[in-house]
Amino acid sequence: MSAEYRDNAVPTRKGEELNLENLRKCLLENIPEANGELSVSQFPGGFSNLTYLLKLSDKELVLRRPPFGAKVKSGHDMGREYKILSGLNAHYKKVPKPYYFTDDESVIGTPFYVMERVNGVILRLSMPKEHLPNAEKMKGISSSLIDTFAELHNLDYEVAGLAQLGRPEGYVQRQVEGWGKRYYAARTDDIPSIEHALKWLEGNQPTQSCSTLIHNDFKYDNLILDPDDWTNVLAVLDWEMATIGDPLLDLGTSLGYWVNANDPDMIKALGLNVSLLPGNPKREELLHLYSIKTGRSIDNPVFIYVYGLFKIAVIIQQIYLRYQKGLTKDPRFANLINGVKAIGDMAQRAIEKKKIDDLY
Repeated sequence: MSAEYRDNAVPTRKGEELNLENLRKCLLENIPEANGELSVSQFPGGFSNLTYLLKLSDKELVLRRPPFGAKVKSGHDMGREYKILSGLNAHYKKVPKPYYFTDDESVIGTPFYVMERVNGVILRLSMPKEHLPNAEKMKGISSSLIDTFAELHNLDYEVAGLAQLGRPEGYVQRQVEGWGKRYYAARTDDIPSIEHALKWLEGNQPTQSCSTLIHNDFKYDNLILDPDDWTNVLAVLDWEMATIGDPLLDLGTSLGYWVNANDPDMIKALGLNVSLLPGNPKREELLHLYSIKTGRSIDNPVFIYVYGLFKIAVIIQQIYLRYQKGLTKDPRFANLINGVKAIGDMAQRAIEKKKIDDLY
């Protein structure tokens, strides 16, 4: 597999190092296949939980831990994510195998878990242009993304032992209220369009469609593709926000990340998704294809899109607040507030125009 295609790890960012001595001892004691000296590097992508590549002799593992400065109990629960992977592993082939979890903070200072490393392609806009898929290949990949999303929403979560994962009743209302509270808790700037979007969501909530296992962060860069056939999805990553709830809100989150080629430059500059490449469906077509695959009708496309945008804006706002407080020094976060404003403008346009494509 060409090195350019691999999701390569890089030297660990300053201030985000792990205690290698403690970690090696822990791994050797708890993972039978682990042996030899430990080396650690870091995957540079992502904006939430931190992900590291561990090498022990010829074995590669992946470690996930909460970001520095985050409140672990409120959205970065490593034990919960490990439980989800463990439940799914026997029933769904597209998840990495989980190996070990501990909440013993004496090891690296925070709870963490370790899983297998699935080697493959992760599509990112940062890939060299010559290696990005052409329109024909991209169309096949997008079809596989929708197939995988439909599979996920059709999983029997009770058989996987995940029935207690969430509270389906009243899910839509709780999500709107919860993300609103998170926004105001992380608010740093006056952004009227964001506040307008929240008020609109509060006043236009649809009836809940049904309840399924939902991923809550389903997008291209959380998929690992087969290096020999990019239309084959090997694994779905980042289950930290998975729960039992309305699949159409899950779809809304994906819509929020789904950037069209004719969206404003500021939105495209956020680098949210390779969905702007030729061969991808636009947002309305994505909904249509999902509806065909699942048999679910989508009667409130503007609501689920605005919900997705608002949720993403809140996540970005929370990261920006951590940066402003000096809890993370990742330079990518310095101008994220402009992204929050741009997403707020998109939400306002969608509400005013009553549609989700061609907003400018």
